[in-house]
Amino acid sequence: MRTAIYPGSFDPITNGHLDVVQRAAKLFDRVVVAIATNDLKNPLFTLSERKTLALQALGHLTNVEVDSFNGLLVNYVEAQKGGVIIRGLRAVSDFEFEFQLALMNRKLNERVETIFMMPKETYTFLSSRIVKEIARLGGDVSSFVPRHVQQALSEKFNLSDPAIPA
Repeated sequence: MRTAIYPGSFDPITNGHLDVVQRAAKLFDRVVVAIATNDLKNPLFTLSERKTLALQALGHLTNVEVDSFNGLLVNYVEAQKGGVIIRGLRAVSDFEFEFQLALMNRKLNERVETIFMMPKETYTFLSSRIVKEIARLGGDVSSFVPRHVQQALSEKFNLSDPAIPA
């Protein structure tokens, strides 16, 4: 069974993330969306909330699982019997950082490969950080995230009905 791990903070999961996961699910027998716990970041959503939002968005994909991890990614990949790390690249600016991570992961465990996947052109500008900022300022994020994520953002920022743009 070919298992791929798609790691990230997913704070929150966006349509760009979903696009990458859906395409990865066609290429691999099993895809694990691995939500990272990172003490250096201050996420808007708790780990439990991020997992729930991801599960709601991906529940229809039978070969996709949602999990969380702490520690070295390559150790997690090994524990999951995975052989591939999937990383999303939105723009050239992402490449240098992601390339360095891929090389370091290869140095730490040469059995783990990294595959870079680009989201659809429609989502190349999209990031969780930008989505949170737009939502915080009362903007309409309905074309960037699933409806349940839009609702969760609205609740976090104490906004009125997210279906009605501010």
